[in-house]
Formats: sequence, C-alpha cells, structure tokens
Amino acid sequence: MEAPKETTHPPFMDQLKEYAETRLKLAKYKAIDSGSSIIASIITDLVVVISMVFVFVFASFTLAFYLSKVIGSYWEGFGCVALLYLLIAVIFIVNKAGFEKPIANAFIQKFFKD
Repeated sequence: MEAPKETTHPPFMDQLKEYAETRLKLAKYKAIDSGSSIIASIITDLVVVISMVFVFVFASFTLAFYLSKVIGSYWEGFGCVALLYLLIAVIFIVNKAGFEKPIANAFIQKFFKD
C-alpha cells in the first residue's frame, strides 16, 4: 500500500486560507452584533409604544369623563372625544404623504445606523 502523496503548494496559500476564515468569522460577528442591536432596539421601542398606548387610552377616558362632568352627559363627553379623534384622523388622511416620508426615514436610519 502506498502512502498518500503530499501536494506541495506555495506557503502563501495557508495564509490566504487563514485570512479567508478570519474574514468569515468577522463577518459573522458583525452580523450577530448588528442583529442583536436591531432586536434590542425593536424591543425597547415596542415597550415604549405599548406604554404610550396605555397613556393615550387612559388620558382619553380621563378627558371623556371630565367633559361628561362639565357638559352633564356621559354620551356627550365621550362623543366630544370621539369627534376630536375623528378630526385628528381626517388631518392625518389629508396629509398622509407629509407624514409617511419622515416615518420611513426614521426607520431607515434605525436599521442602517453604525
């Protein structure tokens, strides 16, 4: 039985292989770092959004009950708050293009920050 033949290759091939492996590891570590930063940012933003929704809901009820007490009727107080939100919705619908671009730019900056 013959011994396997050793292939001779230039010494820089080992260095090139090691360099490629190191670059691959570095790319993986950068991807993990970026991914974990994005996930952490999304989780904190989600907590803030949920908290703000609760604040918004409770502030709405507070305003509705206050207006109900001032006006003297629950349905009128809650109706005024509903009309206020309808007005805000109409303003957003009319100016939709003006609101979309800044929001899209904020998301792009969040994902591509260094």
